[in-house]
Amino acid sequence: MAAYASRADRDAIEAESVWNDRQLPRSIHEFVSATARAHPSRPALSFQLLSDPGAPAETLSWRELHARVTQAANLFRRLGVQQDDVIAYILPNCTETAVTLLGGAVAGIVNPINPLLEAEQIAAILRETGAKVVVTLRTFPKTDVGQKVAEAVRHAPCVDTVLEVDLLRYLTGIKRLIVPLIRPKNPDNHHADLMDFHKELAKERADGLDFADHTEDRIAALFHTGGTTGMPKIARHTVSGMVYNGWLGHRLLFSEQDTLICPLPLFHVFAAYPVLMSVIAAGAHVVLPTPAGYRGDGVFDNFWKLIERWGVTFVITVPTAIAALMQRKVDADVSTLRYAFSGSAPLPIELYNRFEKATGVTICEGYGLTEATCLVSINPPDGAKKIGSVGLPFPYTQVRILKCDAEGNVIAECDIDEVGEICVANPGVLAGATYTDASKNLGLYADGQFLRTGDLGRFDADGYLYITGRAKDIIIRGGHNIDPAEIEQALAGHRDVAFVGAIGQPDAFAGELPCAYVELVQGATATPEDLLDYARVHIHERAAIPKHVEILDELPKTAVGKVFKPDLRKRAIQRVYDAALSEAGLAVRVAEVVEDRKRGLVAHLERQGGEDDAAVRHVLGNFTAPWEWRQ
Repeated sequence: MAAYASRADRDAIEAESVWNDRQLPRSIHEFVSATARAHPSRPALSFQLLSDPGAPAETLSWRELHARVTQAANLFRRLGVQQDDVIAYILPNCTETAVTLLGGAVAGIVNPINPLLEAEQIAAILRETGAKVVVTLRTFPKTDVGQKVAEAVRHAPCVDTVLEVDLLRYLTGIKRLIVPLIRPKNPDNHHADLMDFHKELAKERADGLDFADHTEDRIAALFHTGGTTGMPKIARHTVSGMVYNGWLGHRLLFSEQDTLICPLPLFHVFAAYPVLMSVIAAGAHVVLPTPAGYRGDGVFDNFWKLIERWGVTFVITVPTAIAALMQRKVDADVSTLRYAFSGSAPLPIELYNRFEKATGVTICEGYGLTEATCLVSINPPDGAKKIGSVGLPFPYTQVRILKCDAEGNVIAECDIDEVGEICVANPGVLAGATYTDASKNLGLYADGQFLRTGDLGRFDADGYLYITGRAKDIIIRGGHNIDPAEIEQALAGHRDVAFVGAIGQPDAFAGELPCAYVELVQGATATPEDLLDYARVHIHERAAIPKHVEILDELPKTAVGKVFKPDLRKRAIQRVYDAALSEAGLAVRVAEVVEDRKRGLVAHLERQGGEDDAAVRHVLGNFTAPWEWRQ
């Protein structure tokens, strides 16, 4: 671990060697093996099913984790998985999830899938990746993962085998006796062979692979982006990109003395790479509290006590989790804490200050994305942290702020403090072949090398990167571009506001008008009218003042805490179209808004009277979002 405080430190690290000349592990098995040799008895991974700080927990040493990863790789190979075959897992966090991620990347190509998705969406990803083996939960109380996956496998003919993980093994006492009595019936309504993960694992040798390790660089993981609309994109990740993330974590942040608490899901790149790969590189210790992480029962209430229990030095978090934690008193000894690492979404300044005041710990805000195998930049742990910035690009990561045409041709490179599209080249970017769907790669690269992230940003004079919004989130009001970040930053300054999502709502005249959805802090009393008055004062561009402000109990968010704007856009389309139809006196309403691969968001209408198509076309033809009758 080296001091990382400035651009000079980054440049010095790069000057040591070109990236490809560094002597780093060439396979995931070699990666884990090196750590097991260096730190065999040190703790590698701990998991507790329940959030109580005194609850039973399972801890594997590096020697034990290496053995299970080896067994898993041998098991997958016995089940017919070859180097280019896919092992999918649909699991919450537990020991088996980490073992499957690593063992799958050793034997073939691992494909983590969000267990919160619906069966139809899971099936679509399984078909897209061609997964041969699926690892998932056996039916268990309070979760429907097993049932959803069984239904998904019915519609994924590529799947030959389903391996089930039974969480019963983590229970003790009366709960261990009760669960078998109330467990939902195990579904067997699909064509795949059904096996018990642990029984099959136990049949495999743990002291070495039964096949030649793949030491050439290759695709080792497939991660879906989004997927909550049923239209996921699948990003490819190479071994070298995965190792790059781990090398960065060890070189700049973690040593074998560190313990990380990671309540983020292992189907997401944040937990899989900056956390798990860095833990491997450093020989550090990662704690997974409950299968659902931050969403688990009692995790927020017990969080500070869990830090005390495990002697945590590094918290892995996201802004939504920080906001929830700041509504709870720090009620334990957290003196072991050194840093918190926040990602996934911009961190409001007030939240940063409150966390630092409550804990005495600095937050390092970083930036990454699935398409780049995650890490891009970080506020330097040992240097100046500019609140609101995502810091300096990591060593061996080049970031350019560009203006490009649709084909990726560079029109102009932006000056300091000029906003453009953030474009990235580093060992995690698979230039030319990021997505499995080749059509999605067209126009994705500037100068053929730099991944166009779709994020808008700028550099300041010190080389710190700022994210200002999403290129595709731009609100186009009568041809005038409005950055939603301006609206969000202004409303976030209101004392009653926890989170804001600004979008463009359909408008028959201007095409789009700015609209803001707001989640209030606990106990707040602000009304939409109050927030609109506040917006009029604090949003300096008149065109950017929201036409509509709506307060929701909770904004829709992704698993790692980003405001999920597609759901807000659906809500806005339904509200605006229903109002237009009602005003025209038509007995028609929007039943739902769905995403179509080619047309984007489409309103599905249903008749409540005898209205004909012509009358509806007359009203909705003035809007750009398409519609059709519900089948």
